[in-house]
Amino acid sequence: MSEGWTKALQSFQGMDLASAGAGFPAMPKEAPQIQFAPEKLQALQQQYLKEASDLFTHGFSAPTTAKDKRFANAAWGDNPVAAYSAAVYLLNARTMMGLADAVQADTKTRSRIRFAVEQWMAASAPSNFMAFNAEAQKMAIDSKGESIAKGMKNLMHDLQQGHVSMTDESLFEVGKNVATSEGAVVFENELFQLIEYKPLTAKVFEKPFLLVPPCINKFYILDLQPDNSLVRYAVAQGHRTFVVSWRNPDDSLSHKTWDNYIEDAVIKAIGVVQEISGAKTINALGFCVGGTMLGTALAVLAARGEKPVASATLLTTFLDFSDTGILDVFIDEAFVKYREQELGKGGLMKGQDLASTFSFLRPNDLVWNYVVGNYLKGETPPPFDLLYWNSDSTNLPGPYYAWYLRNTYFENNLVKPGKVTVCGQKVDLGQVDIPVYIYGSREDHIVPIGGAYASTQALPGKKRFVQGASGHIAGVINPPAKNKRSHWIRADGKLPKTHAAWLEGAVEHPGSWWTDWSTWLKSHAGKQIAAPKTYGKGKFKATEPAPGRFVKVKA
Repeated sequence: MSEGWTKALQSFQGMDLASAGAGFPAMPKEAPQIQFAPEKLQALQQQYLKEASDLFTHGFSAPTTAKDKRFANAAWGDNPVAAYSAAVYLLNARTMMGLADAVQADTKTRSRIRFAVEQWMAASAPSNFMAFNAEAQKMAIDSKGESIAKGMKNLMHDLQQGHVSMTDESLFEVGKNVATSEGAVVFENELFQLIEYKPLTAKVFEKPFLLVPPCINKFYILDLQPDNSLVRYAVAQGHRTFVVSWRNPDDSLSHKTWDNYIEDAVIKAIGVVQEISGAKTINALGFCVGGTMLGTALAVLAARGEKPVASATLLTTFLDFSDTGILDVFIDEAFVKYREQELGKGGLMKGQDLASTFSFLRPNDLVWNYVVGNYLKGETPPPFDLLYWNSDSTNLPGPYYAWYLRNTYFENNLVKPGKVTVCGQKVDLGQVDIPVYIYGSREDHIVPIGGAYASTQALPGKKRFVQGASGHIAGVINPPAKNKRSHWIRADGKLPKTHAAWLEGAVEHPGSWWTDWSTWLKSHAGKQIAAPKTYGKGKFKATEPAPGRFVKVKA
């Protein structure tokens, strides 16, 4: 048994994961001989033989497990052949994952093998094939073939649009039923539009509030619907609110660099908000890579002797890239050099390639679940604003992307004082000595909670760290009115070196973290003044209604 499984794992170690998503690097083609921890291998062999013997003894009467939602439908249990195939598959999957964990190798090699095995096991599940999927077969019989016809129609539709549908995209329109907060574009350049939102209160805080979303996605994750809009929530709390709406890059922006985005977008947006509001300092928020860019911009400004931002909020953000979770399996010198040669001097990193990469980080939930539902069962996925946003992909300029890969994920240069130069300045986060609110999501697979927490050690100012439940997006977009999930706060305010140590003294609180953040932000927003009657000021006049035209451009 061990020789066969060893050969299988060797093939995984040498496979090219580019087939699973264009953002994946190529694994080494010449895989070294794999060695296993003997005690783990022996235990796995014994467990496998016992469970395989039990399955063989019971034969087709062996029940499938309802614990796996792929096989939970009663149709699997009612079909002995399907039940048996599911049980055999789950046994093999458990064994293969156990073998991946038993490999004697460095951490990155084990992680890569485990990731490859996960991809293969997810793709080879019997639920993914009409010939084995008892539930899809029953639907085809009950509907007299209608489900198959609908599945083929869904497949042709998705082939034409270039991605698997996660929701019924025909039911959403940006500016009509998502991104609907009232406002106007008050500035634009080739990289972004700046949107100012209409006040919902008679008075606003004197320090305006600027949100910097990730340019990997569109800004309206912060303004999906009125009842889950962080933008609307901020406006309702009395903040004069501005948002950066990134342009979806085309060939005309294919030469833009990280420096361009810091100087001509983030720093420019801060300056424009100051000019419009007349405020000496503003408050700012960065989400995901928007937070990384905001942190970089603040370090550049500090090096110039400028501190226009009074406080910053970082949501699921990396500044220290020591703990990048599963994404680390993709990053090595060969991959970074390949991307630099391909895109470093120009070109576009296609949005759909990035979206595919992120989807395959959770293949069962974000890929095969929809393949089965859309094509085998002929179902139309239900309307879901968050998944519509997730499918509305954006490109990235190649030089920006190549710089980001090397200096953050690969070399982790932002937390090394003076190691990297941005906009002509040596970056030193130790100079960003302002109050910072740092949020991380407990189940985040994009920015692991440890990676989000690491910002507490990289910044010198007064900091508050809060942990939320759920993942990268659902943890952040959690309005108080929904009364969902929990958040964790440490009452003593201590920030030990590790997240695990912080958590030992943290207390769970029911509901959204937004209320805690709102109280914190108000303490840094200054006095209240009369809300403005018009958008913009002086040369910065309203040119078009929110959400503007940039956000409507498809990749």
